[in-house]
Amino acid sequence: MEGSDAKSHYGAANIQVLEGLEAVRKRPAMYIGDIGMRGLHHLVYEVVDNSIDEALGGYCDRIDAIIHEDGSVSVKDNGRGIPVDMHLTEKRSALEVVMTTLHAGGKFDKDTYKVSGGLHGVGVSCVNALSNKLVATIWRDGEVWTLTFEKGVPVGSVAKVRDMTADEHSGTLIHFWPDNTIFQSVEYRFDTLADRLREMAYLNRQVYVSIEDRREEEVLRDDYHFEGGIVEFVAYLDEARTPIHEETIYIADEEAEVPVELAMRYNNGYTENVLSFVNNINTHEGGTHVSGFRRALTRTLKSYADKNNLLKNAKVDLSGDDFREGITVVLSIKVAEPQFEGQTKTKLGNSDVMGAVESLVSEKLAEWLEDHPKESKRIVDKVVLAAQARAAARRARELVQRKNLFSSGGLPGKLADCSSKNPEECEIYLVEGDSAGGSAKQARDRHFQAILPLRGKILNVEKARLDKILANEEIRNMVTAFGTGLGVGEHDFEPDKLRYHKIIIMTDADVDGAHIRTLLLTFIYRHMTNLVERGYIYIAQPPLYKAKKGKQEEYCWTDEELQTIIEKFGGDSGQKVMVQRYKGLGEMNPDQLWDTTMDPSTRLLQQVTIEDAAAADRIFSTLMGDAVEPRRKFIERNARYATIDV
Repeated sequence: MEGSDAKSHYGAANIQVLEGLEAVRKRPAMYIGDIGMRGLHHLVYEVVDNSIDEALGGYCDRIDAIIHEDGSVSVKDNGRGIPVDMHLTEKRSALEVVMTTLHAGGKFDKDTYKVSGGLHGVGVSCVNALSNKLVATIWRDGEVWTLTFEKGVPVGSVAKVRDMTADEHSGTLIHFWPDNTIFQSVEYRFDTLADRLREMAYLNRQVYVSIEDRREEEVLRDDYHFEGGIVEFVAYLDEARTPIHEETIYIADEEAEVPVELAMRYNNGYTENVLSFVNNINTHEGGTHVSGFRRALTRTLKSYADKNNLLKNAKVDLSGDDFREGITVVLSIKVAEPQFEGQTKTKLGNSDVMGAVESLVSEKLAEWLEDHPKESKRIVDKVVLAAQARAAARRARELVQRKNLFSSGGLPGKLADCSSKNPEECEIYLVEGDSAGGSAKQARDRHFQAILPLRGKILNVEKARLDKILANEEIRNMVTAFGTGLGVGEHDFEPDKLRYHKIIIMTDADVDGAHIRTLLLTFIYRHMTNLVERGYIYIAQPPLYKAKKGKQEEYCWTDEELQTIIEKFGGDSGQKVMVQRYKGLGEMNPDQLWDTTMDPSTRLLQQVTIEDAAAADRIFSTLMGDAVEPRRKFIERNARYATIDV
């Protein structure tokens, strides 16, 4: 047979069967998303989700997470405890089955868990597979049991340690050490875990949650318990915004076939912030439950406004976007058999849920509006203002289009475009000022790298309506260069038309540069969120220093690197090491800029991701909004991370 040599032969002998958890260790990204920081933190979320499922069933009201001195993590709950008795078909303990078998657990039995979030994760068995060591300790039926695993393999069998004392409660403790040969880093971020646990406490008001970080001499600890549940969640998200009605609208029917809980409030901002959850899973792509809410909101508010003759002076057509401007919403539902869509499994597809949410919200929101006429009028007035601003923005955009700024042939004059037309290989640098822009244009590879210099600080979109945003020349230049359009109407933003799959923000390594970077990120996050979700946004990492001694020179990105290089060059022995601090990209010649910041083979790029939509929204509203006090608190808490020139 032609081509039957050893290289091309494909037969039964080529088929590999991976036993147990081997598949997880061989292809970890398939199970936890990636092996970077997101995947590392996902391990903790999987263990916490199991404890939350116990809470959903009414068996647990306490979850405690600890980052230990050695970097390991433990999660303890006071639920029923994983069963330790012999599994009839597997002929080994149920604990061992749960910890070593994919798709094993009580989530598939609706008598055990009526609703579950953990079912749609990858399970604690994956955590076990990706840990150097894991110790499971179980308090159950008056006895304490333990079983240790190494890289997913049990060491011995489950063993009874002792009897439970009178003051002990049943529960489960999972203590694991992430495998440093699999993950790029095994250093957990306290704030990232705290954001997730805080969110869980808001969504499950019956649960007490704590997180403790013991890695430093001063132990960090946060405790969460929110009697007000998602009503307090909305207040937390809106801390840096001014509400236009004091009372948060709360709608709930937790006894229905599809239990629904909703909290919402309008503020003086211009962005829609809808956080939706199904069985505690953040469905950031939305789905049928969000569609049901939006339809109910638009229909009910429009009906109320018409009935009370509140639109007589509007003189504009209202769209669904207008009804959602400046609204913060937390929508949480419970579904026995959720069907998720999309690559990331974060979009709900159950068709019956839309009607259930729409019906409840329509009925209860209509009642609230009737009972609160003053607040209702303020809401309708805000909707009308939003519609008028959107109409003005549309006219502004049409004027711009007539001038050919938004047409395919009218790219911004300052844009130095690349020759390639393949978006997958093209990248655009957003550069601060003409000086740095000039260096970047000389340094770049013209085939795939485009340069767009920006003049000064762009508009703070957190405090501006859409018509003002479109009037800003620098923002118009960016939108034109990107090719996506801007979301004046519901379907005006077209991410598939993006001309570059890497949008790289390259600003100076000083306070002004950080401010410009934050302004750019605020604009992109608020008005082009999809580009962040798709992973197209990056931040360039220019070096902070150049150390030179004789003919030796090294670039350094941190103070620690600089100290290491000085010692390497012999700086401690009295020999002179010259250190140059780069405060602006314009200080580098084109060759230096290419070598350190633009050459794909040597540069450092930080990809911008949305780990937690709630945390991202709150950070942007805190840093760029009107309220001063929340910003002061944020700066005080994060001052140790700042880069300050002395």
